[in-house]
Amino acid sequence: MLKVEGLHASYGAVSVLRGLDFEVPDGEVRVILGANGAGKTTTLRAICNMCNVSGTVEFEGENIVGTSTAQIVQKGVAHVPQGRGTFPELSVTDNLLVGAYVRKDNEVRDDIGRWFEIFPRLEERKDQLAGSLSGGEQQMLAVARALMSRPRLLLLDEPSLGLAPLIIEDLFERFTALNKETGLTMLVVEQNANLALEMADYGYVIESGHITLSGPADQLKNDPAVQEAYLGA
Repeated sequence: MLKVEGLHASYGAVSVLRGLDFEVPDGEVRVILGANGAGKTTTLRAICNMCNVSGTVEFEGENIVGTSTAQIVQKGVAHVPQGRGTFPELSVTDNLLVGAYVRKDNEVRDDIGRWFEIFPRLEERKDQLAGSLSGGEQQMLAVARALMSRPRLLLLDEPSLGLAPLIIEDLFERFTALNKETGLTMLVVEQNANLALEMADYGYVIESGHITLSGPADQLKNDPAVQEAYLGA
């Protein structure tokens, strides 16, 4: 579904990614691990053309480098940024409607009902302002809003950031269920390596803008270097 080759990304004169090569097959969950500043967030931003990019980013066989971010969403890629990124002054329901702005069909309200079933806490708070929700509820809303565009590829940037352990565990169980039940393809950037590798099929380790290690999730979990750096061993 996604194939990245020779990806370079920068912000002005500051180079962050230096020739990444990786892919995400249809229906899989793949995770990118790395320390702060390694280039994880920039990788997702580069896929969505939110920084200076060169190289190749193929989505379903089409090179989307240079395509506008809005068009990339229309093509089937949704991005849940670090820090949630909800519209705090809008209600839960209105946030979901904003997530469907690229759609032209008549099934938007049906989809709102569907995500309320998956995230029942959001239905309980459907008329509340997003800014009044807890951190975990805002993360659920950010994910549901991204899903309102009916993506085929979901990019998740540090979904566990700032959340309590029980909330994180519940959230990752929902991600796993979404993948298993709907076949939604996911690329996840995450510092909680234990949970990420538990959910993922395959992983990449990025250091200083380069991928230094990759392999099946089970293999990475048992790799001494990964255990020492990311699993607290």
